[in-house]
Amino acid sequence: MSAIPRDQWYVAAYGSEIGADLFSRTVCGEPILFWRTRDGSVTAMADRCVHRRFPLSQAPSRLVDDQVVCGYHGFTYGVDGKCVAVPGQTRVPRTARLTRYPLVEQDSFVWVFIGDPEKADAATIPRAPYLDSPGYTTVAGMEPLKARYSLLVDNLLDLSHETYLHGGYIGTPEVAETPITTEVDEEAGTVYVSRHMADAACPPFYAKSTGLEGRITRWQDIEYTPPCLYKLHSRIAPVGSVPNPDGSDPDAFHVEVVYAITPETEHSTHDFWAVARDFALDDEGVSAFLAENNRTVVLQDVEALDVLERVIAAEPAGYQELSVNIDTGGLAARRMLQRLAAPVTS
Repeated sequence: MSAIPRDQWYVAAYGSEIGADLFSRTVCGEPILFWRTRDGSVTAMADRCVHRRFPLSQAPSRLVDDQVVCGYHGFTYGVDGKCVAVPGQTRVPRTARLTRYPLVEQDSFVWVFIGDPEKADAATIPRAPYLDSPGYTTVAGMEPLKARYSLLVDNLLDLSHETYLHGGYIGTPEVAETPITTEVDEEAGTVYVSRHMADAACPPFYAKSTGLEGRITRWQDIEYTPPCLYKLHSRIAPVGSVPNPDGSDPDAFHVEVVYAITPETEHSTHDFWAVARDFALDDEGVSAFLAENNRTVVLQDVEALDVLERVIAAEPAGYQELSVNIDTGGLAARRMLQRLAAPVTS
């Protein structure tokens, strides 16, 4: 049985990655072809010619007036995936059409539905509106991970690793020392993990971007909606500062860290990351600093998880790992993912 849940929405790309050129990305083992049409919309279809399976994203395949011409034998497809021309004959076989994928572009992401298109309900896509909100400035990137996507889920649901793996960037002793609270909303399909540090060292990541020095109040509130979207609501403020009763929070700096965790294959992952902030909106120096440092943190995770994937692949069957209190959020996420991936029985 595949460990990848089907009949689900996954982030395939940032909207900024897709233009008027052929673009391909493999999602859940399926190579998908994208391009932005002349009317500005994005299309998604199978990246394989129906004739001899040549990848339509591969040169010399090309776009001509919003039609894809296969670079191997010249089969030509419209934006609806239907073949419109076959070299050497006037009749186009009725079955000559590419699989199309339901697609939604929102919050700077391009989402595709993997599975039965009849089950594709766009209303179920989790939102991260601050990624393209005028009240925030965002830096973003994507790193390939040579490890199964569930390892990244484990990593992000347990931020105690920041103390050890990311020391000197975002990790301080208080992250590992502070207990967490975990809540699971089974109806909404969301896991919440919170860690509120009332008096913590200010790591360089926040000291250099906010200007705060010494001790701070630091909140980490995780919201994970399986299988794909992870949000970390970070609050950084002077010690003793709390939000006002009406919800306003003028003394704090707010950073929204978003990960889209998209399986490429059973053992590789697209690690989309974005950092949105509500301060220093026009400061390009702050943006450059956060982009460089967050990418460094992501690459530290990538290196560790790539190693862990190789360890798991080589270990004997039946190996039992140990879980403790800090793993409650990750274990809840695992259970949700297992249910999503389980085959439906009638």
